[in-house]
Amino acid sequence: MRKILVVGAGQAGLQLALGLQSQGYEVTLMSNRTADEIRNGRVMSTQCMFHTALQYERDLQINFWESQTPRVEGLGVSVADPSLAPDSPEVRGRVIDWVGKLDNYAQSVDQRVKMAGWMETFAQRGGQLVIHGAAVSDLDFFARKYDLVLVSAGKGELVSMFERDASRSPFDTPMRSLAVSYVHGLERRPEHPDFDAVRFNIVPGAGELFMIPGYTLTGPCDILFWEGIPGGPLDVFEGIKDPNEHLAKTLELMERYTPWEYARATKVELTDARATLSGRYPPTVRKPIGTLPSGGLVLGVADVVVANDPITGQGSNSASKCAAAYLASIVEHGDKLFDADWMQATFDRYWDTAQHVTKWTNALLTPPPEHILNLIGAAGQIPPVAERFVNGFDDPSDFENYLYDPAKTEAWIGEAAAKAGA
Repeated sequence: MRKILVVGAGQAGLQLALGLQSQGYEVTLMSNRTADEIRNGRVMSTQCMFHTALQYERDLQINFWESQTPRVEGLGVSVADPSLAPDSPEVRGRVIDWVGKLDNYAQSVDQRVKMAGWMETFAQRGGQLVIHGAAVSDLDFFARKYDLVLVSAGKGELVSMFERDASRSPFDTPMRSLAVSYVHGLERRPEHPDFDAVRFNIVPGAGELFMIPGYTLTGPCDILFWEGIPGGPLDVFEGIKDPNEHLAKTLELMERYTPWEYARATKVELTDARATLSGRYPPTVRKPIGTLPSGGLVLGVADVVVANDPITGQGSNSASKCAAAYLASIVEHGDKLFDADWMQATFDRYWDTAQHVTKWTNALLTPPPEHILNLIGAAGQIPPVAERFVNGFDDPSDFENYLYDPAKTEAWIGEAAAKAGA
């Protein structure tokens, strides 16, 4: 029986560990926190997982919260009046506001719920769980005992083993400051009261506000998520430690910059005392193979090797897709040596998907060109344009067909308009 060590208990690490376990591998999972510490800790992320990523969980029969979690059936885009300067005191209206329906529903489960539950499931199924914050020296020791070591811990010392890939990392500083609040009490969007949707609000020159229906420790909830351009009027959360002050600032910004969303948030309250998060990081692609002091090799997983900004909501989706690609590659490899060539080929298999996420995400971190603005505007008038755009959140490779080239964008809008009789 082949022995595999997975370091890191996030979406990718746990999904991969459970998948390998189901295939009969002897798996050790290393986490720096227990399940109870995760469950009782601070929120770790925003997330909205679309159909492809959710199906990988279903295939492994680990979609334990699917029946309790709100079904996100659409994704809507609103754009605040760009004629107003970011510091303008005037009440902002919307120049664009539409919603497109997803072909298959999406869902968002608080990672405290999911990771704690999956970790307990892994242990109950006979997996070896080690609670230890691993350092490079630890892996140097453990690597001799395992056929393969997978590093899925996306922060800390272990990431330093993986060299930044400058050719795939155009930014070397954070492009957004991030501020998250999980809340109860948000009223439904009056434009579509009969179904849930993620709302993507763009404030030109300042940043973005995302509203994500989800499920947390205390049941259904909503996630309020500001992404602020560094140094701009939304970049104001650094140093705020008190969760209630964090929420108050979130709402204050909503009232000023997205009053249509604030109108349904006047009665919200935090889901729990640890329901806020803030920070920032530079989007980075790293080379997938890390070399230990002894010369042993380890393979990076998900955020360790491809860490995109969350502006496109792809983090947990990419982690799930990475875990699925790595699982298939490991199983197909049989009893052969997990050498550097195999590691690179395994990452390349994931990069076939991840490259489209990275390209799309990086494109949204800079001011959009005219043809993309035209597309977003056309989506409000031509439903097929909206539907194709929002379903790209499940399959970002489709953006290659019409989003980046102005001629292709114009052709697609014209084709969709003709079909829709617009």
